[in-house]
Order: sequence, then C-alpha cells, then structure tokens
Amino acid sequence: MLRQSYNLCPKTVHPKEFALRVFVWSPFESYFYSMDKHNLHIGTCSWKYDSWQGMIYPAHKPYNYLREYSRHYHTVEVDQWFWSLFRGDKAVLPKPSVVKEYAQSVPDNFIFAIKVPNSITLTHHYRKQKNDPLIPNPHYLSVDLMQRFLESLAPISQNIGPLIFQFEYLNRQKVPGGLTQFLDRFAEFAEQLPAGRDYFVETRNPNFLNEKYFGFLNSQGLYHVFLQGYYMPSVFDLYNTYREQVRGRVVIRLHGPDRKGMEEQTGNDWSQVVSPRDHDIASLVGMLSDLQSRRIETFLFVNNHFEGSAPRTIVRIEQRLM
Repeated sequence: MLRQSYNLCPKTVHPKEFALRVFVWSPFESYFYSMDKHNLHIGTCSWKYDSWQGMIYPAHKPYNYLREYSRHYHTVEVDQWFWSLFRGDKAVLPKPSVVKEYAQSVPDNFIFAIKVPNSITLTHHYRKQKNDPLIPNPHYLSVDLMQRFLESLAPISQNIGPLIFQFEYLNRQKVPGGLTQFLDRFAEFAEQLPAGRDYFVETRNPNFLNEKYFGFLNSQGLYHVFLQGYYMPSVFDLYNTYREQVRGRVVIRLHGPDRKGMEEQTGNDWSQVVSPRDHDIASLVGMLSDLQSRRIETFLFVNNHFEGSAPRTIVRIEQRLM
C-alpha cells in the first residue's frame, strides 16, 4: 500500500497573534514548536471539555472548541464516529455538516487520527446481558462500508492521519479460530483498502500480541496501536519485547487502568492531575526517545482518565522530554 507523509511546517499565525503568544507564554502551547521537527505528534483523546477552560479554551463562551484546540495542538484523536452500530444492523456514518465544520475549524497541517466505526470492527453486536445470544454484525470488515466512511470524510481528506481499527476482546465465542482466523480475515479486508492512507490496528486481546501478529502488520503495511490501560499489558514492556518489529509509524494511547474510578475521583472535572503516574511517564519518555532515535513517526494521544487532565499530563511529558 502507498503511504502518505505529513506536512509539518509551522502553522500560519497572524503577526499580532504571534506577538501575543511570544509575550503571553503558556505551557500548553510550547511543545508544539519544539517537537514537530522530531517526528512526534502529541494531542488528546477528543477535545470538547468545559473544564479545560483557562488551559485550552477561553474563560467565556461562545467559541469553536476545535478551532481553539488547534491553536495549542496540531493533532487529535476522533472517537465520536466509532459508536456507529445500532439495533437493526443500522450503521451510521458521519454527518456531512459536522465534517465540513471540522474542515473549516483547523489549519491545513492539522492531523486527525480517526477511529474507524465499530460497525466495521465488531464481529457481533454488543450484548446487554452476558448470557444474551450473540448476534452477528453483517458489516464486520465490510470493504463497502469502509469506502463509504472514507467518502464521508472528503472535506477533511487532506487532514486525515492514522485510521485506527479498534477491536474489542475477541474471545473464542466470537472468533473460534483465534488469532489465525482474525488475521486471515483481516488480510482479505486489508488487501482491498484504498491506498494512500495509514491504517493502524488496536486489539484488546493481549493473547494476540505476539510475533505472528507483529509480523502480519509488517507484511501488510499496517501499524500497531499501543494502548496503556483497559487491562492490557504495559506498553513499555510490550515495546521492549517487540521493538525490532515496530517499524515506520506507531500510535500510543494513554488511558489509565481505572476509568470509572477516575471519573469518581475527578467528578468529571478534568482540570487537574489527581493521580500522578510518574513511573509511567518516565517509561514513556524513554520509549519516545527510542522511537525518535529510530525515526519512527509517533502519535501520542492522552486521555483525561490517565491522570485526571490530559493537557496537564502533556505538559508533564513535555517537561521530561526537554
């Protein structure tokens, strides 16, 4: 597959705005200028949080969340189009008006990392009760639906970076043949994907993460998503084990181990770090440094649930990287 490169020249900034930024410095902006050249892209998982006012957003509304966000970061993970499979096998695609609005809100060199709809990645519908029967998803790895999804993103086509296929924990009930069956099926799908895009795979079955899996990604021109959290093994240990098979590009997603607990601790106020993960950040900085030394293009997306405030976590990471 033909892969694309990203234009990472500095954003176009109005002279008056630039002067304001020089004299009114914010730690939530500085890393943009220091890290772009190192092939490292850092942003957050989603962006519309009122508790980021004073850090990312002005103190008073109204404002365009994404436009304000793009003044601080040049990439973001989009997950709102992931939740797309509904009763009756209905698969919902992005609304044209929303995609157009996003295109008009960001500079030309902004990068969207987009989670592919779960109507494509789910083998079966979600079950309300554990003992409910499994209902197959007829859109699972549908090339036609994937093509229609990409067509719906036409207004932001030049801004599309990683396209992430997130797979849930695929047990033997859903995939009787295990990893081999999963890879065989995904290979058929991957061979028909449009060229010129970068496709990433996130699996939430830790048993799938082995040499066969990483070898498959390399043979297909695909890339791995390292997920820290959701009961997955440490991304740092995993990277050390399969370092030589991590090539070209990589996505790292920092989510933390306890989503519900973090929400209870913060009360959904995402303005402060409430549970510092110093050891993880130290390990992350070592991993990022190694990836940069190997010229692996790296996308790092931080979730509020990692420490309590994604923007403040990014500042903490930046300080370690300086």
